Amino acid sequence: MDSPMFLRSNVIVEPLVDRFYAWLHTLAPVQAAMNLANLQIPLLESYLEAPPIHLAASRNPALRGGYFVNIEADRAGEVRDLTEKIKRERVRMVRFAEAVSQAQDLLREEADGYDLTPLYAKLPAELRGVTELFYDTDNRAALRFIEPLIYGGNSHLQSRQSVQLSLDPSEERPFILSTPRLPSPDVLELEIPFHHPGLETLFKARVHPTAPSVLRELLELDDSQAKQLVTLLNDRPNLASDRHIKSGGRIRYFGHACLVVQTPDSAIVTDPFISADGSRGDRYTFDDLPDYIDLVLISHGHQDHLVLETLFQLKGRVGAIVVPRSSRGGIADPSIGLMLKSIGFPVVEVDDFDEIPISGGTVTATPFLGEHCDLDIRGKSTYRVDLGARSVFVGADSSGVDRMVYRYIRQHLGAVDYAFLGMECDGAPLTWLYQALLTRPMAREKSDSRKLSGSNAEQAASIASELGAKESYVYAMGEEPWLGHIMATTYNENSYQLREVADFIEWCSEQGIKATHLFGRQEWRW
Repeated sequence: MDSPMFLRSNVIVEPLVDRFYAWLHTLAPVQAAMNLANLQIPLLESYLEAPPIHLAASRNPALRGGYFVNIEADRAGEVRDLTEKIKRERVRMVRFAEAVSQAQDLLREEADGYDLTPLYAKLPAELRGVTELFYDTDNRAALRFIEPLIYGGNSHLQSRQSVQLSLDPSEERPFILSTPRLPSPDVLELEIPFHHPGLETLFKARVHPTAPSVLRELLELDDSQAKQLVTLLNDRPNLASDRHIKSGGRIRYFGHACLVVQTPDSAIVTDPFISADGSRGDRYTFDDLPDYIDLVLISHGHQDHLVLETLFQLKGRVGAIVVPRSSRGGIADPSIGLMLKSIGFPVVEVDDFDEIPISGGTVTATPFLGEHCDLDIRGKSTYRVDLGARSVFVGADSSGVDRMVYRYIRQHLGAVDYAFLGMECDGAPLTWLYQALLTRPMAREKSDSRKLSGSNAEQAASIASELGAKESYVYAMGEEPWLGHIMATTYNENSYQLREVADFIEWCSEQGIKATHLFGRQEWRW
């Protein structure tokens, strides 16, 4: 028990809040309360009324990504116990969510363009002192939250947090956002908050071996848990010998929107979403990451770009996580920086065209258009990385809906060598991701018209053209098999998205721009 050991390559971590998979909207306190009250509790109650219907829908490929609870009917009793526990222990969170709805109704009924001062006394008690009322310049009333104060209140409870550790199953995991994770014999349950220092030591053990006895003490494990922990450890590392470079520069594509940009002196990772399954040889994994990462760049807060299960595995190995600054208290725009700081990550917030120096280069935050259903969400950023005599545009899901933005980016910063773009150009409707934050119903046709969509072929071409890109590459858009539990996307050769990608690549060929649709792994060296 005292011999130093390494964390196995194929260990996965699932951070949970009240046993639901953790992401920005289930951790940021305002949005967490609204998701709990308006989505998660009703979802559990719906399951308990008809477990077989939920189970059948969860396993219907045509309904992939739908909000159904994927738990066998013989475990419905456990779901009932969880539901009752949440209702009993999260009363204040539910009340907070109800207070938000009441405040919104108050503004709709009484904010008529006159002084808002009298309305403060009418706010629900839960919102007094943590909310500001205001008009925009068209006299539309709204409220904003003073988020740091709410993080200190009952809507942000560390007691909600827990962690599950297991070995990667080497197969696609089922969609996870709507299904609470119940205990399982092959899963190590840790009832500890996300900022617990033992987690950092555990995940650093991928690179720096640590004795199981030390980990047991740090993680506060009992005998049974300690035995499970040993199954997650190995006496030798599986780190790739070429995870560092000695000269020049390199970009590696790890899947989805994850790039690793390296020189001998610096390493930058974008939107890390990394597979733990190294058995197939068709992808880069945690074993291929450099031991130390100077900067992690987060483009926006959607669960496939701000992926906590991957970020946790990087704890203790990152200089800073760079995130876009939010609008300060908007219902649909929680602060990514505050959320990450609350769970123990070092954070740097940036606005458009802020620069961050790094050894051998700079990172510049650049504008991000669209993909957020036309909501007032400012916590989103693309990036330009200048490193090792190359320039890389990290476009994430930004849309080319207005090509002039990219023209100005080029005028401000110059042309780029590589442009990496997202082209999921027919994304999910607004209500798929934001339903819990709406305090009155939205017409389906309006929701369907406002989608989580990236660029189509014409828009992608405008980005590549305006940036003067020499090479342009399209992310796999969720097609890689290790992303299914979050993405739940399914394409075939006739899918509109893939046809648009093909049209863009053909356009690039005609323009003399090297281009391809990425999948799995790829490397560029200079």
